[in-house]
Amino acid sequence: MAKGTKRGTPGAEAEKSPLSNVELSDEDAKKLQQIQRDLARAELVLERQAQATLRPVYEKRREITKTIPNFWPVALMNHSLVAYHAQHNADQTALSYLEDIWVEKDPKEHRCFTIEFHFKENQFFNDKVLKKEYKYVPPPAAENEKADENGITESMLDFSWDRDVKISTIKVDWKDADKALTKVYPRESGEDEDDIADPGSFFNFFEKEADPSEVGVVIANEVFPEAIEYFLGNVEGDDDITDSEEEEDEEDEAEIDLEKPRAKKRKV
Repeated sequence: MAKGTKRGTPGAEAEKSPLSNVELSDEDAKKLQQIQRDLARAELVLERQAQATLRPVYEKRREITKTIPNFWPVALMNHSLVAYHAQHNADQTALSYLEDIWVEKDPKEHRCFTIEFHFKENQFFNDKVLKKEYKYVPPPAAENEKADENGITESMLDFSWDRDVKISTIKVDWKDADKALTKVYPRESGEDEDDIADPGSFFNFFEKEADPSEVGVVIANEVFPEAIEYFLGNVEGDDDITDSEEEEDEEDEAEIDLEKPRAKKRKV
């Protein structure tokens, strides 16, 4: 592979790269844009097929994990972001009653989902199931669309998480005031509305609409699919951080809370 001229080489500035003035015609640009949409459409079809294939396997896994003590609490706590949001002992005690997690994908838009936490009887709340839904809200353009033979529409190719997703909340039915963990440990926002200074109790995740750390996305797209690996402790840390992100981290080193893990990029 040819290497570029090293920085600082005498005469480097005067040399003109043969790749510096590549021009793209409008016609070629349109062709590239169209093939990008074709690729996106194919990827959506594959992802839908994968979900249909995985569902019966997840159901089989579900029956097995129900018989393993603390399977889901351990799997959750082995993810650094979830552990950061459940750092209080009271949270971890409440989560020890968690006996099942299920993620139900939206059949029309698989990038949206509902997370279900199933609990045994406990001293904190009366709820047997706590749910958080990331509901698909079709854009106006989708009203008169016709899906192709694979059920994919043009608006699906233009899917926007911020525009097309509505996040639900649920009020936890706490048994006593001193057990109401979201009151005992409230979430504290940072200077930026999308930042969290202190997550407080993990159960703020259910009671608050905003999910700036994308805990729900992490649970649905990372912990749930790889639950056995997380339970066994076989999943390493945030290994998807790019070189440029690492450079930014070094520049902002003095301002970073070293105990706060980085939220991973959304995987849909």
